[in-house]
Amino acid sequence: MGFNFEKYINYKNFKTGLRKNLCGELKKDDIGSETVLCGWVNNRRDHGKLIFIDLRDFSGIIQLVFDPNIDKKPYDIAKKVRSEYVLRIKGKVRKRSEETINYDLKTGQIEIAVTDIEILDKSKTPPFMLNERDKVEETHRLKYRYIDLRTDQMQNNLRLRHVVISETRDFLSGKGFLEIDTPILAKSTPEGARDFLVPSRLNPGRFYALPQSPQLFKQILMFSGFDRCYQIAKCFRDEDLRADRQPEFTQIDLEMSFVKPEDVMGVIEGMLVSIFKKVLDIKIDRPFKKISWRESMENYGTDKPDLRFGLEINDISEIFINTDFKIFENVLKNKGVVKSIVVDDYEKFSRNELDNLIEIAKDCGAGGLVWMKGEKDKLDSPVSKFLKNEEKNALIKSLNLKDKNLLIIVADKFLKTCKTLGVIRNHLAKKLGLVRSGFELVWVDDFPLFEWDEKIGCLSPMHHPFTKPSENTLKFLEEDSLKVKSLAYDIVLNGEEIGGGSVRINDLKLQNKIFKMLNMNDKEIEENFGFFIKALEYGIPPHGGIALGLDRLVMILGGLSSIRDVIAFPKTQSAICMLTNSPSGVKKEQLDEVNIDLTLDK
Repeated sequence: MGFNFEKYINYKNFKTGLRKNLCGELKKDDIGSETVLCGWVNNRRDHGKLIFIDLRDFSGIIQLVFDPNIDKKPYDIAKKVRSEYVLRIKGKVRKRSEETINYDLKTGQIEIAVTDIEILDKSKTPPFMLNERDKVEETHRLKYRYIDLRTDQMQNNLRLRHVVISETRDFLSGKGFLEIDTPILAKSTPEGARDFLVPSRLNPGRFYALPQSPQLFKQILMFSGFDRCYQIAKCFRDEDLRADRQPEFTQIDLEMSFVKPEDVMGVIEGMLVSIFKKVLDIKIDRPFKKISWRESMENYGTDKPDLRFGLEINDISEIFINTDFKIFENVLKNKGVVKSIVVDDYEKFSRNELDNLIEIAKDCGAGGLVWMKGEKDKLDSPVSKFLKNEEKNALIKSLNLKDKNLLIIVADKFLKTCKTLGVIRNHLAKKLGLVRSGFELVWVDDFPLFEWDEKIGCLSPMHHPFTKPSENTLKFLEEDSLKVKSLAYDIVLNGEEIGGGSVRINDLKLQNKIFKMLNMNDKEIEENFGFFIKALEYGIPPHGGIALGLDRLVMILGGLSSIRDVIAFPKTQSAICMLTNSPSGVKKEQLDEVNIDLTLDK
């Protein structure tokens, strides 16, 4: 089961003045008919008396046969043809002999006996062969992206992207959403990541910012009475990159008026069910599973849990309330926790691999971890001598430990312990091959409104500053703000957050209070959000929305590991476009026009 673009092709649409058919269109039923094809030379084989060329276009490949006994002129031209030449040919469809049938090709039972050939364009020897794409370094493929995009893989990936976008538009339009564009040249506002800035020539010393998201604009559309809108939005963030990040990316952004979280979640569930059915012919059951942020952290060590495998985290703090083991004792005295994961077979782990788990824990900021091996109702570990027998027995009983079980324990502050075991959980699942195939969707909700930012020593929003607090925790807003929950919700697919949203604040006083709790003074609020605050004075409906990462969604649907493979012209992890060699320098005259004096450290 997988994506098959062929079912979306109406071959009649592709007939042009230069061609009659597509290469992948012809079948056994066409034997005896005359055809005209255009395409690229995928490969050429000269057998002396016959020349064979595999002609390729986006629809597939078909074999051409050049026989001097039929017509010597096309045969002579075919001798000069090389890989990636662009051809137009005429010929007759005929059946291949039984021994030459290629069942790996959908056109493998037929071939074209060529009667005429025209070279539409020649090609240099390509920098790499299309069928060797997986062996080519990615930066080399990105430099020659126009060659890389000819491969089956990239053709299929971008067609998958097109179908997802098309189905999204059809579904949301059918639910009464309007597609409304918002500005690309916008105001710089503090939303978490760095802005890309654009100088204004007409307004010297002033700058636009490329939007990190259309968040404020889509809220203002709700203020304006449009009820529900969406856009396939280009977003820009100047942040460090990795496999699933790009400086420019695409979101499916939508907003709705007079809604509760369940209303937005219901629309997204319907849309994703429709996409899965349309794209992969997979039926996804509704409603999706839903868990709270706290439950997700407790059980999976992350707010984007992968539910395709077990290895759930267990809290074993109670067992060590009166422990003499100093590490656990100190953690619990400082209001930390002791948590564990149980793995089935410790024989799959060498001592080096166990030491590597300790290093993983340290990389996550924890002091390390403790491991124990279950052996005939006993626990063997370097720390066994520090534990009481009743503690060991309690571990065996409460965790239902069996012979050859491996117990992994981390003790630290709640979040650090959970996140460390979350990373280890994912590591173990991959190492042990526990990840099931298929797709697991889950909503995570009931997030904290704030989190404490250690770097700057103040509160920061868990999502963004426009997220509405939940009514039942609003009383903690001033006295214990970290207890305040929000009306936020994330949709997670196979351990990847593919979307996040919330019900928004529609009360001016509350919005101002949230800004001030985030360490903004009146001047900063006015400078950054004055236009937004002003709009909140004029009767605002309760509203909410969500943004889905289109690139990430398509990546997962395609079974890929990098969003660069679903973007036509992506950047590297250094934010460089290898094709165009950008960013690049500009002339002094251009800088003068926008009143910029560029000074670089020598």
